Amino acid sequence: MAETPRDLATRLANRAEAVCRHYLSNGHRQGRYWLVGDVRNTPGRSMFVRLKEPGSGKGAAGKWTDAATGEHGDLLDVIRESLCLFDFRDVSEEARSFLSMPYPEPGNWLGGQVPAPRGSTESARRLLAITQPIERTLVEEYLRNRGITALRVTGDLRYHPRCYYRADDTAPTETWPAMIAAVTDLFGGLTGAHRTWLDPSGFTQANLGRAPISTPRRAMGSLLGHAVRFGASSDVMVAGEGIETTLSVRSAMPLVPSMAALSAAHLSAILFPNTLRRLYIARDKDPAGDKAMATLLERTAAVGIEAIMLTPRLGDFNEDLRMLGPDALTARLKLQVAPQDIDRFMSSAV
Repeated sequence: MAETPRDLATRLANRAEAVCRHYLSNGHRQGRYWLVGDVRNTPGRSMFVRLKEPGSGKGAAGKWTDAATGEHGDLLDVIRESLCLFDFRDVSEEARSFLSMPYPEPGNWLGGQVPAPRGSTESARRLLAITQPIERTLVEEYLRNRGITALRVTGDLRYHPRCYYRADDTAPTETWPAMIAAVTDLFGGLTGAHRTWLDPSGFTQANLGRAPISTPRRAMGSLLGHAVRFGASSDVMVAGEGIETTLSVRSAMPLVPSMAALSAAHLSAILFPNTLRRLYIARDKDPAGDKAMATLLERTAAVGIEAIMLTPRLGDFNEDLRMLGPDALTARLKLQVAPQDIDRFMSSAV
C-alpha cells in the first residue's frame, strides 16, 4: 500500500523536536513548544510548533501555527517552506532522507499521484489550486498602480504570496509574491498558467511593480492558440499581447470581452471563437507587434472576421494609460473603434 502524506507527517511528528532542530535551527525550545520567527526559519518567536501533544488534529505533535500571519500546518510544510521546495516528491525525498526510510516504488508518490512534469499543464493546474483571489492583495495594488481599473471580470487572475522562482537550474530557489493568470482554451479548459513576480516593496517607475529578478514573467503549460480571458466570448472582442496591455484597453472599454495572448508570437496564433465577427487587435508599437498584426490581418480576412487595429500613442496601451491618463486613452480609442461599438462597450464606467 502506498504511503500517504499523512503517514509521513505522523512519522515526522514522532521526532518533532529533532525535525525542528534541523529545519528550524534559528528557533529554540520553550516547554512543550519550539519557537521560531516563521516556517521559513526566520529568527523570532511568532511561530510555535507543538512537540509533545499526542493524537491527531490541531493539538497534535508536529502541528504549528504562526500567530503573526495565521498560517498553520504540519512538519511536511516545515520541510517544504524552509527548503523552498515545490513538488511533493522533493518534500517526500527530503523527509525520507531525514528519517532514514526506504524509498517507495515509482508511481507511489502522494498516494499514487505521479508528480507533474515541470512546466506542464498539470503543474499549472496544481499551482492555480493553491492561489487566492486578487481582491485586497498585492496583485490588485499592482494593477491599480499601473492605472488599470477594469478589475470586475478578472477571475482568471489569482494571487500567490510566495511563488517559487529560480533564475536557472543551478540558481537557488527564491520566493516572491506573484500574479498567477490562468490560460484557457476556447471552451474554458485550463491549458497553462502565467506568472508575474511582484515587488513587495511596491511600485516605482523603474520596476513598474515587478520583482527585481532577471525574468519576472514566465509561462507554463500550453499557450499556443490560447489566452488569459476577461469576459465570455462574443461577436466583438479585443485581443492583446500582455495582461496589462489588454486590461488597459478594457479600462477604457469596460464591457468588451478580451483576450491576452501573452506574447506577440502567441497573439498572431490566437484561436478565434465561432461567434467572433469583429476583432480589435491591441497592438504594441514595436517590430514584433507589426509582425503579429500582419499575420492576424491575414488570418481574420481568410475566415471573414473584420479586424480593426488599435494603436497606442506611446509604446503600448499601458504606457498610454499611465503617462497620458485614462481620459486621453479613452479619447484615442474612440477615434479607432467602430462607431456602433462606442455606445455598446464604452458607455459604462467600471
